[in-house]
This record gives sequence, C-alpha cells and structure tokens, in this order.
Amino acid sequence: MKGIVCGVCGFISLDGIPEICPICMSPKEKFSEVENAYHMPDFKAETGESEKKHIPKITLIEQCGLMGEGFMGVHAKVGEIAHPMLPEHHITGIYFYLDNKYAGSVFLSAPSAAPGAMLNLKSAKGKISVIEHCNIHGSWYNEIEIK
Repeated sequence: MKGIVCGVCGFISLDGIPEICPICMSPKEKFSEVENAYHMPDFKAETGESEKKHIPKITLIEQCGLMGEGFMGVHAKVGEIAHPMLPEHHITGIYFYLDNKYAGSVFLSAPSAAPGAMLNLKSAKGKISVIEHCNIHGSWYNEIEIK
C-alpha cells in the first residue's frame, strides 16, 4: 500500500505530510511517498503464516482500567500466531492512529519485550488504525471502527 514515509525514522503518516515528524522531529522535506510502505490484510483471502504472524489484532477496552471513566484502552497484539522477539527478527514498534491522525506509539526491544502494546485514549468514535513494524518483513496495517 502506498504511504507517506519519513526518510529518517520510517514513520508512516496516514494523514498527509506532517510539518514535523512526530517521532524524530524531521522536517516535512524528509517525507516521500513510498509504493509499498505497508501491507494491508486481505480479509477475503485465506491468510498465510506470514500474515498470521504480522497483522495486528486490535482489541478495545471500553473503560480503561488505568485511567478510568471517560477513557478507553486500545490493545494491539502482533499476529494471530505469536511473532518472534529475537535479536535477529523482531517487532520494532507499534503505531496507533485515530481517524488517520497519529495518536501514539510504543517502541519494542528484543528479546525482553513482548510483541504487543496498549494505548489509552479519551473515549472516542471513529477508526482506530494500527501499524506494526517487523525488522525483516516490513510494516503491517489493520483497523477497526469504534461505534
């Protein structure tokens, strides 16, 4: 899938070219359109092992246990099959978006981190998107709708 990518840190913007990269603070001139910036799941096709290890599974927690009333938790687990977290093959980060606007990210370190993350949001409606990045197989996307 085409995407707008920071040439310095690899951040993928879903909302056009930002003035400044929210991850590495690079100026907009460092962004460019990349043909295969991330993989989209094909919900109509049978998924293979690579997809099962990479497509983020998103779970919403309607009332966040940490923040309480008025907040929700967004959990992202990388893959239906547990993704390895080895020094040579691992998930480097998980990026969260609300209605295509960057909301936050979690950076992971192998081998100690697990291939998943959580973000707390003010209760909202709209589309939650998650992109995870594997150091070998690239970036993978999934989304769900909050009603």
